[in-house]
Amino acid sequence: MMQRPFRFGVVGGSAQSRQAWVTYAQRLEELGYSTLLLPDRMQMGLAPFASLSIAAAVTTSLRVGSYVFCNDYRHPAILAKEIATLDMLSDGRFEIGLGAGVGPMDYTQMGLPFESAGIRVGRVEETISIIKQFFTLERVNFTGKYYTITDLPGLPRPVQQPHPPIFIGSAGRRLLSIAAQQANSIAPNLKYAAREVDPTDASIAQKIDWIREAAGERFDQLELCQSDFNLVLTDSSVEIPRVLAGPPMPIKNTPMSTEQAVEHFLKQREELGFSYIQVSERQMENFAPVVARLAGK
Repeated sequence: MMQRPFRFGVVGGSAQSRQAWVTYAQRLEELGYSTLLLPDRMQMGLAPFASLSIAAAVTTSLRVGSYVFCNDYRHPAILAKEIATLDMLSDGRFEIGLGAGVGPMDYTQMGLPFESAGIRVGRVEETISIIKQFFTLERVNFTGKYYTITDLPGLPRPVQQPHPPIFIGSAGRRLLSIAAQQANSIAPNLKYAAREVDPTDASIAQKIDWIREAAGERFDQLELCQSDFNLVLTDSSVEIPRVLAGPPMPIKNTPMSTEQAVEHFLKQREELGFSYIQVSERQMENFAPVVARLAGK
């Protein structure tokens, strides 16, 4: 796999006012981060579409995206139209993050059935097909197991062609295989059980092999992603809390010097191909020296 340039994204946004949100987005851009990513969770203070639209409007190069849209919360036709609109209004700076749902909490609160992983992943697969048709065809017609679309106009047209880049993260082989065939950026995640990494889970290296097998010739075109919600730079001038909140649960900090972190990410890129690193909003300032070293202009 060819070595891609590093880029870094920040996940989260807990601003309590418009000005705080504007300042946050502009600070991310100033520090050299590539993307601002918002989770699609009912527990989050900000809803993604309006927030990301404002963030794009007050920045010039910062890309915005979802981490990630839960497929079951919106009909895929509505999701496609919202994505195309935001891509147009941001001058082509939107990235689609899509997933099958991380757990039953939001579903229970909204009175939605939390169905089996197989059903939820099957719906994601159909949604990707619908979204791609929406962005590339004048009219969308689709008949699947879960969705039916009839003579739907693909408007507005997105700026990015053939469509905004698609990001999918998963711990499971089926969704990783779908991502390998359909997505642009992929995060092979660990599976958790009882607040610990599931000891029966496959290794990250094994999951990358699944991706490689499913992707075939397009593997070299894929961007591999890694979330580092626990890394703390010990020589940074900015301190952060002892325990960071990060999906799927609070996790203990992993201390490293800037030099150690730089070496760590260079090694990860060399051995596993990770070039897109995502950190939590609480790490934003502390982590900035690594961004400057590996992705500085």
